Amino acid sequence: MIMKRTKLKIKNRKGLTLNAQLELPANQKPSHYAIFAHCFTCSSSLSAVRHVSRALAQDGFGVVRFDFTGLGRSEGEFADSHFSANVEDLLDVHDYISQHYQAPSLLVGHSLGGAAVLVAASKLDSVKAVATIGAPATVDHVKRLFSHQIENIEEMGKIKVDIGGRPFEIDEAFISEFDNTDLPAVVKDLRKPILLMHAPFDTIVGIENAQQLYAMAHHPKSFISLDDADHLLSSEKDSSYVGEVIGTWAKHYFPVKENQMLSTQGEQLVGYLNVIEDNFTTTIQTKKHSLIADEPVEAGGNDFGPSPYEYLNAALAACTTMTLKLYAERKAWDLKEVYVYLSHAKTHTEDLKRNDESPRYLDHITKRLKFVGNLEANQIEKLKDIASRCPVHKTLASEVVFDTQIIEP
Repeated sequence: MIMKRTKLKIKNRKGLTLNAQLELPANQKPSHYAIFAHCFTCSSSLSAVRHVSRALAQDGFGVVRFDFTGLGRSEGEFADSHFSANVEDLLDVHDYISQHYQAPSLLVGHSLGGAAVLVAASKLDSVKAVATIGAPATVDHVKRLFSHQIENIEEMGKIKVDIGGRPFEIDEAFISEFDNTDLPAVVKDLRKPILLMHAPFDTIVGIENAQQLYAMAHHPKSFISLDDADHLLSSEKDSSYVGEVIGTWAKHYFPVKENQMLSTQGEQLVGYLNVIEDNFTTTIQTKKHSLIADEPVEAGGNDFGPSPYEYLNAALAACTTMTLKLYAERKAWDLKEVYVYLSHAKTHTEDLKRNDESPRYLDHITKRLKFVGNLEANQIEKLKDIASRCPVHKTLASEVVFDTQIIEP
């Protein structure tokens, strides 16, 4: 599925612009919204953040990922990005999304971002669940990253620290901020579903932190081991897995939204397009199933779903495989797998080597078949013949009568 990504510029309470991106599911209509808070000194462009966000979007969430003050492409200085400022940024992003879209009901945080979402969740009634990845049990845990330099801060006022190979300038206020939050007490009073995910061999934030948080939290609480993942979830396999697990877990705590099925008016299916809002993106519904059709980007669409002719080919492919299965089973032939490769084009009669009296372009469908199984040559030839006898193939190859009527709105 191809998802839509929208760039956002969000002003925080200090007037600084935070860089943010909103990932939407393929149909652009999320059931719920989530905010992702990145790790200490990271940014929203970290591959793990992108992979987790996209996995959640595939699960129907609208996911906002943003850069904290002074990081990534957000305005401000890193020294202003102390812990309480991170929490304030989260609250400001939450307010913006609530006003312009829908109040986020899920917060996800990575490392120190995990600690920030726990505090933010305690202040937001709309948040129904929280998930953390490699989160510390105490906020001052971060000071260990530059503890050997802290002794110089009183004398110099500001010091430059090296964190993960990157230089940052901090002051005494930045350091003292980490002592002002009692995270265990926050977790103990949270009383919201919480999912703790942690790698047992995390060398940056040890697994004992997850143990402490889990002990303080009230049920419903869950823990998922990330096995051999590293702290930054640098493997796409690990970060995508995290997103999939969080999406599945979180849906348990949100009310299931009724699928607003359009009436088919007694027909087999209905196609619906909001011309003003949806460009070419068309919703197709049968009595039990919902699909999305679109045009490719080069044709002016958003490519959120297959094109109309791709759906036409899909119907022919499905009908062909099913017909071949039924025939092979009736004959007790050893047909294990069927591949049907299809393309549609407008081809001139001359290129088709036809001697029509009036040369013209015709609809031209190429169908290539691949069979897996212990089949003899004559059986393969017969299956090729049967492939042209499926109902959809016959419909496309025959004259079709259309009856078009207008229904009053």
